Amino acid sequence: MKTIFNKYVALGLLFATSLVSAQLPKGFTETEKELISNYQFVKYTMTPPPSVPVRAAAEWEEIEYLVITWQNNYDGILTQIVAAGVQECKVVITTQNQNAVANTLINAGVALTNVIFLDRDWDSIWIRDYAGNTIYENEVGDRALTDWIYNRPRPNDDTVPFGHAMLLDIPLYVTDTAPNDLVNTGGNYMSDGLGNAFASELILEENEPGNPYNVSAKTEEQIDQIMEDYMGIQNYIKMQALPYDVINHIDMHMKLIDEQTLLVSRYPQGVADGPQIEANIQEVLDNEVSAFGTPYKVNWIDAPPSTSGNYPDNGAYYRTYTNAVFVNKTILVPTYRPNVDNPALEKWRDLMPGYNVVGIDVDNQGENLISSLGAIHCITHSIGVENPLWSVHQAIPTAPENSSITVEASIKHNSGIANASVFYREQGTTTYQQAPMSFINNDIWSVDISAQTTNLEYYIWAQATSGKTLSRPIVAPQGYWTIQVGELGTTDFEYANITGPFPNPAKESVRFRFTDVPGGLRVTITNILGQVLYEKQITQEKGTLTLELQDNWRGALFATFTGSFGSTTKKILKL
Repeated sequence: MKTIFNKYVALGLLFATSLVSAQLPKGFTETEKELISNYQFVKYTMTPPPSVPVRAAAEWEEIEYLVITWQNNYDGILTQIVAAGVQECKVVITTQNQNAVANTLINAGVALTNVIFLDRDWDSIWIRDYAGNTIYENEVGDRALTDWIYNRPRPNDDTVPFGHAMLLDIPLYVTDTAPNDLVNTGGNYMSDGLGNAFASELILEENEPGNPYNVSAKTEEQIDQIMEDYMGIQNYIKMQALPYDVINHIDMHMKLIDEQTLLVSRYPQGVADGPQIEANIQEVLDNEVSAFGTPYKVNWIDAPPSTSGNYPDNGAYYRTYTNAVFVNKTILVPTYRPNVDNPALEKWRDLMPGYNVVGIDVDNQGENLISSLGAIHCITHSIGVENPLWSVHQAIPTAPENSSITVEASIKHNSGIANASVFYREQGTTTYQQAPMSFINNDIWSVDISAQTTNLEYYIWAQATSGKTLSRPIVAPQGYWTIQVGELGTTDFEYANITGPFPNPAKESVRFRFTDVPGGLRVTITNILGQVLYEKQITQEKGTLTLELQDNWRGALFATFTGSFGSTTKKILKL
């Protein structure tokens, strides 16, 4: 990967132009609309995709750098972002006025120890859309960035990822050469870190025949293949565009907060984009499953109106609380005014216990960022850590009283995992008990803990062979998952005691986790036509079951488990 960086970043720097613009909106200016038909939306490199499988990082994973572009008329907002960011990681600031920015930060009491300045031309503040996205070889191997063609005629913005790559010595892949010349934007992309990603159908429109960007026309299947080759995305979920969001970026109304949970903006019934958002989410729930093979969880958070009570369908700005960004143990959330902000911030804190939730006003008269059609997520991006200690665990929501609970996680590091533990305590107590996990196979670690009659709080801790340690949730022990202990109905039993498949989508095999399933089970795999592809009786009551997927199986498969509790069906996406 290093050789790709050295060759193409050096080439890119020769072509960088020198034009720093005044304030540009997130959408097109009238001048840009006139330019677009003749503008050449291509870069100046020839970057093939990675030669080995890669994985796109999720936003809640550990990051090494927060990256922003400094625009002077948003000094207050950017200063608050940097003040929070330097407590968690290094902050890279693109600016040609380093001294002025440094003085602004120092005068605000922000130490520059973790600040890195990138002296480079730029056009706009909307770095989420034009910065590179973190990928890892073979899930936790070498780190790199993937950069798409920016969908605005802003040549300096479009080459900022080259500056990041050179400054930080990180390899860079660019989708700029036919047939891989893909136009895409970071605000319209959301990854779960496990091969699933969300977007609006804007990604299809921007690359379809007759597109205004002078890139080769692509089918949806071709777009999906590019995203898999460059990003490791195996299931690319696309939702219908919203009528009042003129940008059509999903980060304005939706956010993945973990592998199976969506936080979604809610409008009053029948108002603005509310009906289409609800229809899109229902479409996801009807047709998609999380990486664990279970339905997505959906939490709703009210979108605030203007001070006069208006929403986007009555000319108001697109105010939401989902345009937020993870910065390791901190979450930065856009705010508007206290009477509507306080319930939203409490919602965030309830959903993400232990995180430092920081509200930043994007709607004040002096720095009205939201009037330019963006908020906090739009003006920030991140670069993941080198050598991540990656832990994936499906939180256990419920368990019967006086039961044994199997806690299982996939834990990986490129040096290997030395040991791992579950720390747990009864709700209301302050001291955690440690339960060492055992290595099972295929990076799976597991341990059984006991539930009596009180809810349990727990987290997972791991140490790599290199000595690096990390917990999941990343904010543990201040943050944790909670198991509701009590009698379970059939649906709760199925959800808590038979989990999986993992991974999903899958190419070769999938795993399911059993926790105290009595009396044995019959597992049946069928295709979308109802044809039985596999059937077997199993006696396993706990632990992990691996099912091999035959090469000729494709598309949606359904694994049905039948036992004394009844039956439950899990959807598998076979690639």
